[in-house]
Amino acid sequence: MIQFRPDQGIPRHILLMMAVLAGVTVANLYYNQPLLELICRDTGISQVEANLITVFTQTGYALGLLFIIPLADMLPVRRITITAMVLAAASAFIMARAVNVWMLWVSSLTLGLCSIVPQLFVPMATLYSEPQNKSRNMGLVMSGLLTGILSARFISGYIGSWLGWRGMFYIVSALMIIGLAVILFMMPQATQSFKGTYKELMHTVGHIFVTQPKIRLYSLRAAMGFGCLLPIWACLAFHLAQPPFLAGSDKVGMLSLCGVAGALAASGVGKYVPKVGVRRMSVIGSLCQLLAWAVAFLIGHTYAGLIIAIILVDIGSQCQQISNQSGSLQQLPQATNRVNTIFMTTFFVMGSLATFCAGQSWNYYGWTGVCCVGAAFALISLLLSAIENAAKGSF
Repeated sequence: MIQFRPDQGIPRHILLMMAVLAGVTVANLYYNQPLLELICRDTGISQVEANLITVFTQTGYALGLLFIIPLADMLPVRRITITAMVLAAASAFIMARAVNVWMLWVSSLTLGLCSIVPQLFVPMATLYSEPQNKSRNMGLVMSGLLTGILSARFISGYIGSWLGWRGMFYIVSALMIIGLAVILFMMPQATQSFKGTYKELMHTVGHIFVTQPKIRLYSLRAAMGFGCLLPIWACLAFHLAQPPFLAGSDKVGMLSLCGVAGALAASGVGKYVPKVGVRRMSVIGSLCQLLAWAVAFLIGHTYAGLIIAIILVDIGSQCQQISNQSGSLQQLPQATNRVNTIFMTTFFVMGSLATFCAGQSWNYYGWTGVCCVGAAFALISLLLSAIENAAKGSF
């Protein structure tokens, strides 16, 4: 069996496997969203209880980011990934068989907890790639991840209308089993960088956060880019339900494919990070996102305007995440998974804040308010880059 060595390179077929499985597993977090109304009708639960399915799934993912990802510095990544895929398959199957709300909630929590596989692959793509290919290879894995996020709602909405919501989760369970077989057959062994107890491991996460200002900066700046991306998806269904669109969820699904196009268009961003630099690439991403929200504000009442805005905001988010995540992981190559825990937890928290702000802005100010929220996050990202440039000697 192949064994990874730091900076020695990753075979192309292994990288493609990681990108595909990153998309397939992260999609587990979003399959339920278009299916909530079907779940309500079938099980008799209320809309409030159904909405908590999404909350439990996201909570499980957050717990996995915080408490499982650091383990990859201490235990074999292959073993963690296999365990996660087995539990994800079981959770999806239990969800498909659920007869009450508690089964739905518990299985959603564990499904989210076990969907952290992409965040095991991203540090691997950085640590084990040849130095000149680190950012490029990480960008490839990230494009797979983002494609999974953006296509999940479209896929589940279509399959849900065809086979029902239970059919969708039976398919998810089968996909996790197929993914498990692929990992057993293809996944190499990797070296571990930490020796000690779990308590000591988690203590080092806090130490890294306190003592590494660049990691804090990169994490926050990328999180602002992610926060800039989410408002358009959080409120798009509401916007399309208004005149002049008067459209349903099927149009939201179709527009999500434009997001996939944006993700694929940005798939080559990683290879330019070493040449352009982390800060400049972040500035480019922020400017793309500001342009996206200007388009959304000015001509967001047309499908053409929304398509342009979605593609630009996704490209901008990719520019910021790939550059800043690559920069973060290269700060401490011996602790990539612990660094990734800090990066992704910050990322996730800021995304949740942006979603909340967008929802409140929609209630009070409509689409204009949503555009202002998105633009504000992009401006904060730009401000962080300006502060970094002004204080180079401190970082």
